[in-house]
Order: sequence, then structure tokens, then C-alpha cells
Amino acid sequence: MLETLSNSIAYVGMGLVLVAFVLETRGKISSRGPAYLGLMIVGSALLAVRAAYAQEWAFLILEVVWLAAAVWALFGRTPASAPRTETG
Repeated sequence: MLETLSNSIAYVGMGLVLVAFVLETRGKISSRGPAYLGLMIVGSALLAVRAAYAQEWAFLILEVVWLAAAVWALFGRTPASAPRTETG
């Protein structure tokens, strides 16, 4: 039962990540937009759960980093109206 649930979680997570990638490469959504980032957050989170359950530590690290990057991109960015400053 748990193995079936684990596999289902993995397939749903993988599907969400792939949908985000395909839509972005077809120009339907932006890789910086909330739709793409939301799909990546949920998909990566599900894949991280599966990786932890399966004790696939390298895959878990990869998914946690992708999840953190997507969360940071979605919630940690500056408002679009704020001017960007460059240093250097």
C-alpha cells in the first residue's frame, strides 16, 4: 500500500515538473511566472517526499534545492515596479 502511494506521489510530482517544463519551452508560461514556479514547487515537494521515503539521498538533495530555488524565486523577489540597481 505505501509503495503504491509512494509511486503515485512520484508520478504526480514528475508530471507537474514536466508540464511546467513543456509549457515554458513552448512559450505558454514564463519560467519566472507564478504558474511555472507553483508547478515546480508542488512537483519538487512531491518528488522530495518520494525521495525521502525511498531513502534516495542524492535525489532528495536535488529536489530540496529545486524546491528552495522555486520558493525563493516566487516569494523572495522584489516587486516588478521597483528599480533594479547594479553594483560593480
